[in-house]
Amino acid sequence: MHQLNRADRLLLAPGAYQTYSIAQPRDTTIRAACEQIGCAAWQRGWESAIDETTPLGQKQAAYIRAQSGRTFREQKTAAGLTVFRFEAHQRCFTEHRTRPQLYAVRDGDHRGNPTGHVRQHTRAADWVEDFGGHQLALTDQQKKG
Repeated sequence: MHQLNRADRLLLAPGAYQTYSIAQPRDTTIRAACEQIGCAAWQRGWESAIDETTPLGQKQAAYIRAQSGRTFREQKTAAGLTVFRFEAHQRCFTEHRTRPQLYAVRDGDHRGNPTGHVRQHTRAADWVEDFGGHQLALTDQQKKG
């Protein structure tokens, strides 16, 4: 079976192709919730040990009890620390940041996009499904000749 390579493809116009790409901008960060990024604390819950004998520890414990809005149990350790045990599936205290990925499908190939048409997917799963469907269509077309 003959395999296509870049030299063979030059026989067709760029508009006969589609290019799939994933880009991740370097300088763009967005805040992300724990669930979106798969945060381990969100998935399993977490513990925070606070030393309430210090001014900082007193402020942290007061915030957790009165303002955090999280569900927790608290207990004292033999060493005198207060341990707050937070249940899973609630936002932790970490400020998560992530860079968005851009999932694109454009007309054309390495020579350019003659139509200017670009489709953006918002989810990786949709991009993968689109790519897989396109690959199957190409395979079917190749079998037909």
